Amino acid sequence: MPVLEPLHGLRVMAEPAALDAARWSGDDVTILRFAPDDVFALGARSVEVEDEHAIAVAEAGFVGAWLRVEAIAGRLEWALPAERPALAQGSIAGVPAKLWLPDAGTALLLSATAYRDELEARLR
Repeated sequence: MPVLEPLHGLRVMAEPAALDAARWSGDDVTILRFAPDDVFALGARSVEVEDEHAIAVAEAGFVGAWLRVEAIAGRLEWALPAERPALAQGSIAGVPAKLWLPDAGTALLLSATAYRDELEARLR
């Protein structure tokens, strides 16, 4: 089963329209929209966002692993969204987690670092 590795990027809280227009720099940046005003940008090193009250900080509180959706489909406690790309969240093997589903076959399983050991143990 997956080995969850630290994920790094920027966490940005700002007005939704400002996040929609944000300009990111980094290697292979992946934008995960946790909420309308909350983004975790994997691989981002910097951001330009037009919101004077925006908060942008380095985020290192998540772990993740790329895997085939079929590898954990039986451990989900909710239905996978049909449309892609999608960010879904809920309990996976009884642990709070998220799935980034960029296409039909692969997924990024991510969870708070505090749940790493528990999630890995339950997915064995």
